[in-house]
Amino acid sequence: MNTNKLKIKDLVTIGVFTVIYFVVMFAVGMIGMIPILFLVYPTALGIVTGVIIMLFMAKVQKPWGLFILGMISPLIMFSMGHTYVLPVHALIIMMIAELIRKAGDYKSFKYNMISFAVFNTWICGSLMQLLLVKERYLEMCMRMMGKEFTAGLEKLVTYPNMALVYAGAIVGGVIGAYIGKAFLKKHFEKAGII
Repeated sequence: MNTNKLKIKDLVTIGVFTVIYFVVMFAVGMIGMIPILFLVYPTALGIVTGVIIMLFMAKVQKPWGLFILGMISPLIMFSMGHTYVLPVHALIIMMIAELIRKAGDYKSFKYNMISFAVFNTWICGSLMQLLLVKERYLEMCMRMMGKEFTAGLEKLVTYPNMALVYAGAIVGGVIGAYIGKAFLKKHFEKAGII
């Protein structure tokens, strides 16, 4: 019997952590009400959700757990009106994050940290929509946030700025992972993650 496969208990854990992650993501996203702060949102999200995702990684040390958790939020956002760019971008990011975790046999803090730093860049896809499917994104943004916000965001989202946003997301992920490690030292030791 393969003990490395996801079981019902693991799927329940994924569901619970996804709900927690989505609620926190939404709360942190409120800083994006000011366009300039939308650019630091991925960094802030990584710092704040590090504890959640690192605890999840300690609890579910099996293939595809992180991938499933990571794909649910972008799929929900897609169903709420975001473009195809978001789930496609997230799919690529989650595959990379999953492969990094696998390389560390799901137990290595170093690999889990790098995996989370990559995982955290999925939210950058939200802004990439403005560069890749501009008209559709502006239309959605105008409907949800209004003309003034949309105009401000359009000026800010450029390829050079997006490079900084991605870098910030990775740095936020690394910081979040270390905060998670500090908070969850007991859980990490119990799970065999050093």
